[in-house]
Amino acid sequence: MTDTIEQYDLTDDATRRKIFWLLQRVSSLSLWTRKREAFARFANAYEHAVNTWPDDDPDGIQDSHFPIIAEILAAYDRGLTELARGNRLIWQCGGPLQHASRRYAFLDAYFYPHPDYWDRGAQAAPYPPKIEALARLLHASEYQMEHAPFDPGNRFGDLAKLRSARLLLSPNAYERNFHTLPYPVFPEDLPEVPQAVGPVIKTGQKVPCDGIWEPVAVEWPKWLGIVPIGKRSLRNDGCFNYFIRGIRAPNLRDGVTGLFIRTRWRLLWEDRRYTDGVVPDESRYFLEPRQVPQTSPSP
Repeated sequence: MTDTIEQYDLTDDATRRKIFWLLQRVSSLSLWTRKREAFARFANAYEHAVNTWPDDDPDGIQDSHFPIIAEILAAYDRGLTELARGNRLIWQCGGPLQHASRRYAFLDAYFYPHPDYWDRGAQAAPYPPKIEALARLLHASEYQMEHAPFDPGNRFGDLAKLRSARLLLSPNAYERNFHTLPYPVFPEDLPEVPQAVGPVIKTGQKVPCDGIWEPVAVEWPKWLGIVPIGKRSLRNDGCFNYFIRGIRAPNLRDGVTGLFIRTRWRLLWEDRRYTDGVVPDESRYFLEPRQVPQTSPSP
């Protein structure tokens, strides 16, 4: 897949549908439940490996991760209980799922700090095979841009988490130094992006409700191309983001100058999932890659 500006144009209907669907996916109870299940499988495998690791194995194993693993699992459990009730404050700073993600990042960075494979808080070389098998299980709980619903912070000047559609749509964004995250499989009939009818807020203002928001620019029709007249219109001015209620609407960043840009955000979709205690069918978020039919060679 080729990265082009046109391919990720947020005025393109297909691109808008994909970003909208991916933000619903990454903020879903099903995805975070799968994250917890995958991390639990790693935890079980890690415990078994520590208990059965040969004493004479030259590679050794870091056997001190049990407390942080238990801490992450407990944070997942607290967060998932709240998310199942429709409480999305679990993604605010200090919330349980934000905490689980932050502690996971620490565990991943210091999972195997052997000087032959690790340098300054990061993996620097391919792990030995048995360590790599555990690392694969660890990374199976990762999803690209899983932090998209997180609170960007409460200080004025914070940046939107999702500043480019490439972070969700480019296959290159799924590449890590020593592993690759699975690229999502889109359903054939992606839902339409709703027509925006919600409020418009500015950078620094409090977000009134959970949901998907679109940065917009204000345009006025002008008489003789100079004097503004008539009613204003709003056009897309960047990538959709997922916000939780109560946070301060963040800035965007100019892709050329790197400067912060104050912007307006328009509500596209209010997230009311799970507030009634019902979890809808979310299996479409986890489709298997389509199998390419194999052709038999001619006799």
